[in-house]
Amino acid sequence: MSLRPIKRTIQARPALEGAGVHLRRAFGFGETEDYDPFLLFDDFRNERPEDYIAGFPWHPHRGIETITYVLSGTVDHGDNLGNSGTLGAGDVQWMTAGSGILHQEMPKGDLKGRMHGFQLWANLPSSLKMTAPRYQDVVSAEIPEVTDNDGTHVRVVCGSFWGKTGPVDGIAADPQYLDIWVPPGTRKTLPVETSRHVFAYVFEGAGTFRDTSRPQAVKTEWEGLPKDTMIDDAGNRSLVLFDNGDEVTVQAGESGIRFLLVSGKPIQEPVAWRGPIVMNTREELEQAFQEYRNGTFIKK
Repeated sequence: MSLRPIKRTIQARPALEGAGVHLRRAFGFGETEDYDPFLLFDDFRNERPEDYIAGFPWHPHRGIETITYVLSGTVDHGDNLGNSGTLGAGDVQWMTAGSGILHQEMPKGDLKGRMHGFQLWANLPSSLKMTAPRYQDVVSAEIPEVTDNDGTHVRVVCGSFWGKTGPVDGIAADPQYLDIWVPPGTRKTLPVETSRHVFAYVFEGAGTFRDTSRPQAVKTEWEGLPKDTMIDDAGNRSLVLFDNGDEVTVQAGESGIRFLLVSGKPIQEPVAWRGPIVMNTREELEQAFQEYRNGTFIKK
């Protein structure tokens, strides 16, 4: 077995999107090679309704998939094809934009005003850029959960893990999307496939994602610290990008640790990206925006 060393540790940074939604972005709109097939990851947890209630009004997507995972509050969604619905706590939506879709996402807080959730963008290979749009709306009760004998608890959204298979299927990058809780003081080794790019995103507690017997200097992108400072602990809103190997080790801190563990097979194709549209070439990108302007963006 080969432990994956840490390639980079990143603190999600403030960003403003939609009609004025305050969120935190861990990666996106930059180099895509390290995260391929993933393009962007946003943490839209917020407890001030005025910072998110304006939401994400009508906007287009083409050439990607968007994965929305809600922890608290709700997200109302609708599109130009007549699809609509509401995502609640624990629900997931895996939307394949494919050839093109116009949609909106409008968040609402829970009774305490909390709106907690995440959105991940996954790229589509050239062969599926113009596929028909598709939704996979998954309610919380449909997501399998498994608990190990040490108390480690895993929700399996997509992919297979510890004998459970998530309900999201038919995704080109064959991704694995796990919501993991490791109890206080517990050290856990988790299997991952060597062919995948892997990252963890911490959203509760803290812990260490390295073999404590083999300290290593870790490149960081952390507010207030030099970029080569060593980070032992990964806390709230920190993303850990792993290098090669077939397992990940985490040592939970005194309050435990909860994180998303996400992996996918690299597509390894050129990326031409502007805003909500991701294609392979600049010419395809320009064509998409021209179609949006002249009203031919949506394919029947």
